[in-house]
Amino acid sequence: MSVKCIIVDDEPLAIEILESYVSKVEQLQLVSTFRNAITAFTFLQQNQVDLIFLDIQMPKLSGIDFLKTLKNPPKVIFTTAFRDYALQGFELEIVDYLLKPIPFDRFLKGVAKVLHQPATAPLTPPKSEAASDNYVYFKVDKKMIKTRMADVLYIESIKDYVKVKTLEKEIVTQQKISYLEESLPREQFLRIHRSFIVNLEKIDAYSATDVEIGKHSIPIGRNYKNDVMKILAKNIF
Repeated sequence: MSVKCIIVDDEPLAIEILESYVSKVEQLQLVSTFRNAITAFTFLQQNQVDLIFLDIQMPKLSGIDFLKTLKNPPKVIFTTAFRDYALQGFELEIVDYLLKPIPFDRFLKGVAKVLHQPATAPLTPPKSEAASDNYVYFKVDKKMIKTRMADVLYIESIKDYVKVKTLEKEIVTQQKISYLEESLPREQFLRIHRSFIVNLEKIDAYSATDVEIGKHSIPIGRNYKNDVMKILAKNIF
């Protein structure tokens, strides 16, 4: 089964990320990419595709307004940094709503809905490949910074921003921690405080009040304590 798809997004780096993701899924065939919805609309008047990866906030014509102009639209997966349009998107019968930064495993889950398959083999790459390619991009100013999930130590919320602490650097991006939490693989990352998410693989020690990651001591929130202790206790011998 081959699914013909297009990408519509006004950010070149966002297009590059999705192109990379699409290339890893054998069942997807990328037909073209577009920087705005108007040129995509013109293309669809003469060409048929099965799936659109569609950004929402774009100049001239938004992704939602663009979708409303299509009489018989193909399947659509919204790819956006804004959660506010989720309800409106699903009212338009979209397949999925992916929040940027989009991890590859979350991308696979959305694609699996189109293919009517579980997001497992043969959709998922071999484990060795998946591990090396498990990354997201964070938007900092006008750049998209590639970050391997395996390198992340913890994530800290600072009002409407988050600080992503990795082995070698700190990344500060405008993003709410609750939105980011939904995009991260749950088996690897755990929210232990209203302001902190930690990489479970990086925890060196923990107590009832905090976890230690290298030289960093990160508090466990009172409202999170019971769930955190249950999860961490699974690996006690």
